[in-house]
Amino acid sequence: MGRVEYPRVCLIGAGSSGITVLKALKDRGIPADCFEKSDQVGGNWVFKNPNGMSSAYRSLHINTSRTRMQYADYAMPADYPDFPHHSHIAQYFNDYVDHFGLRPMITFGTAVQRAERRADGLWAVTLDDGTVRHYDALLIANGHHWDPRWPEPHFPGKFDGMEMHSHFYIDPEEPHDLRGKNVVVVGMGNSAMDIAVELGRPGVANQVFLSARRGAYVIPNYLFGRPLDTLGALHPLIPFPVQRALLAFIHRLAVGKMEDYGLPEPDHKIGHAHPTVSSEVLVKCGRGDVKPKPGIAELCGKQVKFVDGSLEDIDAIIYCTGYKVSFPFFDENFLAARDNDLPLYRRLFHPDIENVFFFGLCQPLGAVMPIAEAQGKLIAKLLTGAYLPPSRDEMRADMAREREAMFRRYVPSKRHTMQVDYDLYLYRLAKEAARGRRRAARQGYRLPIPARAQAASEPASRRGAATVIA
Repeated sequence: MGRVEYPRVCLIGAGSSGITVLKALKDRGIPADCFEKSDQVGGNWVFKNPNGMSSAYRSLHINTSRTRMQYADYAMPADYPDFPHHSHIAQYFNDYVDHFGLRPMITFGTAVQRAERRADGLWAVTLDDGTVRHYDALLIANGHHWDPRWPEPHFPGKFDGMEMHSHFYIDPEEPHDLRGKNVVVVGMGNSAMDIAVELGRPGVANQVFLSARRGAYVIPNYLFGRPLDTLGALHPLIPFPVQRALLAFIHRLAVGKMEDYGLPEPDHKIGHAHPTVSSEVLVKCGRGDVKPKPGIAELCGKQVKFVDGSLEDIDAIIYCTGYKVSFPFFDENFLAARDNDLPLYRRLFHPDIENVFFFGLCQPLGAVMPIAEAQGKLIAKLLTGAYLPPSRDEMRADMAREREAMFRRYVPSKRHTMQVDYDLYLYRLAKEAARGRRRAARQGYRLPIPARAQAASEPASRRGAATVIA
């Protein structure tokens, strides 16, 4: 096996996806620069992150269980609870980075201002200090829960109270004092449930209203004494209709009908929309601490009118309406996720740009961390010649099949543009990794992305040479 010079890589972001990709690169000796806008790793899980991009509120806990969220190469501490607090998760990420010696590879406090693909295929990366560096491949792990998406279009009328997106919510007193107020929480996702429950506790808000245009199935954290996501009902080889029927039966038996709690009846079958996990909100609805309401029809000064004609005195509205998928370093005419939709092969490869890769850019039924870990290992193999992707035509055909199946299954929504089933995705990615290894063996191990870039501010000697490991 000959000695080759590996391609030079720029990795954007040191959040939960970026750090595990960085480990995969280091494991294979790939020269990489990781740029992180914050002064620490962890991204969205860093409470009050200095980069202003974190959505973590003070009481936040994960809604995927510990064993399903942890990296395969580094288990969470056994003394962590089943659903750890955000501070546990942030510490876990710091421990991961230090355990694998990744911190020296990260340039903190530095944002990528612009990334442009030159005519020769190399990437010109401009940092926020004006420095321009050049790379053979661009790896993107900038997250997709940091750019708030407000109601589109906004509700008619004018509201005289406080309006806020859940991205900025910290606790009942910060950034706005919501104690003793009448609050409308808009949405049926996990953040909406958490915030409604917190504000609905005795002595906090005067009254909490939970407003939703569409019903959703609320599933509990635990079932039969175990975290629901560890029960194994979603094995990748079990056909989805069987999974759905089993889940529907269990949900009906253990939870009942959503309308029994005053919530709107879902207009879809269970499993056809991203799940909402909460063991508390249904109890709060039953006690009247949280009062379900339909969608907002009109803002009327100090009141809010709902589509059922009811009118309530309201002091504050919190919009839990999701996020936009954004790449601020790209020219929108070059690459953008319009309406939150960016078609990718295996949620990783762009079929028309062979040297750009996306990590964690999916909405899994499960945690994204193990998915990003597997994606990072696959791309590290590609960058060292041990994996070759399929042809562009094969990618497009596979993408078309997957997208048709996704849009047929899920309710139409900007939230359902990049859905994956955690177990099924990892199963298929492992199968693709095996196929790609065979392709590489048949065609002769080679680097599909050649090493040509030179960093403007660093000597080429840093890049060195390494043996291709198949």
